[in-house]
Amino acid sequence: MSSDTIKTIATNRKARHDYFIDDSFEAGLVLSGTEIKSIRGGRVNLRDSFAMIKEGELWLMNTHIAPYDHGAYANHEPRRPRKLLMHRREINRIAGKLQEKGFTLVPLRIYLKDNLAKVELGLARGKKQYDKRATLREKETRREIDRVVARRWKGR
Repeated sequence: MSSDTIKTIATNRKARHDYFIDDSFEAGLVLSGTEIKSIRGGRVNLRDSFAMIKEGELWLMNTHIAPYDHGAYANHEPRRPRKLLMHRREINRIAGKLQEKGFTLVPLRIYLKDNLAKVELGLARGKKQYDKRATLREKETRREIDRVVARRWKGR
């Protein structure tokens, strides 16, 4: 019986606003004991996070995982680089894409999958200011259409 229970801990909403997400990948996180306890408590911030390939390994940088309240001397540094676990050929494929102009690797969300911490990475291209405005306008138009449709159906 394989029931994948997924509990989303933190999402990077700003990533979808600032970038076009072309592809997404799942990676495991290498964590210390107090880090996983803070993650389970939902004390994670992905706002300025990014991922990079350094010496053939994938690293998650600038992710803030708050120190565990009951950690005492064993607590971790909140913004330390954390190693990500992926297959070698996936890392090589990502490295090839990152060589192309304008691509970056951003974390989209951190979640628990069968009690293991995972991060969803997005291969992203930056949006220009006019792209952001167009996306916002499209979103508002869609919301207005849904509002009108709901009003019509309610009247029947």
